[in-house]
Amino acid sequence: MANIQSLDPTASPLDYYGWELRRQREAHGLKQGQLGEIIFCTGSLIGQIETTKKVPTRDFSERVDAALGTDGLFSRLIGLVLRSQLPHWFQPYAEMEAKATYISTYQAQLVYGLLQTEEYARAVLATGKPDDLEGLVAARMERQRILGREQPPLACVVLDEAVLHRPIGGLEVMRKQLEHLLEFTGHRWLQVQVLSYSAGEHASLAGSFTAMRFDDDPDVVYTEDLISGHMTANPETIREAALRYARLQATALSVEDSAALITRVMEERYEDPSGHEEHTVA
Repeated sequence: MANIQSLDPTASPLDYYGWELRRQREAHGLKQGQLGEIIFCTGSLIGQIETTKKVPTRDFSERVDAALGTDGLFSRLIGLVLRSQLPHWFQPYAEMEAKATYISTYQAQLVYGLLQTEEYARAVLATGKPDDLEGLVAARMERQRILGREQPPLACVVLDEAVLHRPIGGLEVMRKQLEHLLEFTGHRWLQVQVLSYSAGEHASLAGSFTAMRFDDDPDVVYTEDLISGHMTANPETIREAALRYARLQATALSVEDSAALITRVMEERYEDPSGHEEHTVA
């Protein structure tokens, strides 16, 4: 039998989720194992989520809502739960990112978080030796849901060419990641450009940054150092970031030429491990 733990539902979104899951399950007269059978998981997993030892997923939440008839309660809660799994210093940025109407970012080291595949994200996040890697991965995937909105933010992404060549997670992971980037070619709301090595010195040699605009809030610029992130709405910083980003975009390859470079790097550096190449006709 799972250890019965008294939860304080006000302690955190995860605690509230576990408390509410237990309350709803018991209200329906179900044991943990019985609910597990209905939603195709183990009773042990139900117990771990109820006692906050395991972070739930969106799929789990949707299945619980369907099984218990909770009118989307857990599907709504899961966004808060997953966001709470992000590092504390990053949570304010994630909240602003979710409200942004326009995002412009330059990334010197890694694929922009909203464009990362799950495998790539897992490899990146594992470098920090986190206690709950899967929770962090789920939280990063949750952030990407803003791109699937009926009216998502307009996003302009400039990636340094080095991002394409750094084999995060191995050849197969990188191939899938670059294939994913190519899926955005011609996207209405999002464009990806590559700042090629041939550009030489450029407007952001100091590193990556992200600028965000909002309908009802001041613009902000976000940067990171070794252990934390920093947001500012200082007008002078905003103007400087906008100028630098405009120069980066002007120096970067066009969207079409960027896609061609991504394709070339993918084929030359990350050949399909099976040895079979798929060729499409435009």
